[in-house]
Amino acid sequence: MHCTRFSACACAFLALSLAAAPAQGQNDSRSIAGGGISVPGWMGKIDAREAASGRALDDSKLELDGGVLRVTTGPAVTYWNAANTASGDYTVKATFHEPEYMNVNDHPHPYGIVIAGNDLGTDRQSYLYCAAYGNGTFIVRGFGPDAFQVNGRRGEANAAVNKAAGRLQPVTQGIAVSVRGDKVECAINGTVVGSYDKSTLVTDGRLKSTDGVYGIRFAHNTDATVTGLTVTR
Repeated sequence: MHCTRFSACACAFLALSLAAAPAQGQNDSRSIAGGGISVPGWMGKIDAREAASGRALDDSKLELDGGVLRVTTGPAVTYWNAANTASGDYTVKATFHEPEYMNVNDHPHPYGIVIAGNDLGTDRQSYLYCAAYGNGTFIVRGFGPDAFQVNGRRGEANAAVNKAAGRLQPVTQGIAVSVRGDKVECAINGTVVGSYDKSTLVTDGRLKSTDGVYGIRFAHNTDATVTGLTVTR
């Protein structure tokens, strides 16, 4: 960088900006060595935009370690077992543990519960998910088959969502998604953080039904474990 006395202030500002900026490509989806799915019966699909950029399902990893599901992404991905279905009134819950918050990101990325999966793995798939971030926010979104927002593009903050003490620190979230009558609710760490009318979700361009397959979803470049994935009716 060459600065004259007339541009000294501008140069100083530029230098500070470059020093503060994250490294270029830091938030691009990585490729996980030895990736793929090694858990019997489980399947997955990465987001269309990830596939369009050249990523593949094997660039993320789902494995079973002593009864604990381990997810390491790679591209953003949804995982499911077609035998895991729920209908009528039900609650799907699991505990998500991120050992090192933001270990390969310059901002938080979410993970959470998927319900109402229909035609999964196809271009016609539909499902809903509630996911937590380690900074105290959560997001509810779906695909039908195009993506749709339920609580905004960036989600919303709620005191019930746990915050990591800092980067590379652990954080745990208990997430549950329930269908009860005409409502769909997301609870995080025992508190209902969002309640939505079923009629606004099961409609053209959104969900085909709240009945369907349940599973888990992870944003790109995220490492976490999942325990206690169960459904109660």
